Amino acid sequence: MAPLEVLRSQVQQAVFAKVAGPDGPVLRDRIHGTPGPRWFPPGSPIRRVHADTAMYPGGIRALLLQSLHPLAMAAVAEHSGYRSDPWGRLARTSAFLAVTTFGTAEDAEASVAAVRRVHARISGVAPDGRSYRASDPHLLAWIHVAEVDSFLTAHQTYGRRPLTPQEADEYVAQAGEVALRLGADPAEVPTSTAGLAARLEAFRPELEGTREARDTARFLLLEAPLPLVARPAYGLLWAAAVGLMPTWARSPLLLPHLPILERTAIRAAGHTMVGGLRWLAGADGVVTVDDQPAA
Repeated sequence: MAPLEVLRSQVQQAVFAKVAGPDGPVLRDRIHGTPGPRWFPPGSPIRRVHADTAMYPGGIRALLLQSLHPLAMAAVAEHSGYRSDPWGRLARTSAFLAVTTFGTAEDAEASVAAVRRVHARISGVAPDGRSYRASDPHLLAWIHVAEVDSFLTAHQTYGRRPLTPQEADEYVAQAGEVALRLGADPAEVPTSTAGLAARLEAFRPELEGTREARDTARFLLLEAPLPLVARPAYGLLWAAAVGLMPTWARSPLLLPHLPILERTAIRAAGHTMVGGLRWLAGADGVVTVDDQPAA
């Protein structure tokens, strides 16, 4: 094996271990090696989006945007362990996305049921005195809307093959199927990009930059547990993610807004980073790869 291929293999394994956790290889083999029907066919928009390395800045953006809902942020701060075990939380989230997108219908249903059991046990009182439940259909709809908007925005900006308008609508509808199974309010789960934009706008009066939300943004930028050698690359991914945030979401989180720089240097750096991760993924994929057109 050529030295460059050896290096790529080593870095790929290191990144995959961080993202997928110690059970990642076993889970990957099960997802792709288990026969049976899937929720989504090969080549479908949800598979293309969730397979692409644009999910990296998309995931960071989703976390930042989700933190703006005080009740969602309170649940994360009190129950998720994102500070004490951020890589574990990332691995669990990655596993859920992979199983529900690419796994068998049986495994996907089991994964959704497991998450619903966890949600049923999570409740509390936010710093503003309001009670919350992780199983609240309205709150689940917000988490879904912020996530799907972030994944789609990142894919359309940095993805290898951006979706057509029709495919983007299909992606929103397909992702909504998972949200409905998790218990999100059907009236608040969009089925098109227009509906997604409308739902995001409808949630805005509920959003604010709480101290906990700003702490999360600072943690993601400055305190993420990464080796020094990886911090410059991660900083570029973070900048790319912030560059994708809506303008109105910046100031509540004390995030910079540098339009010219974001459209030029940061956008170019983001393409370089996402493209580099795509090269590292190779044939196996750091993000689960299954984006071939359906036969």
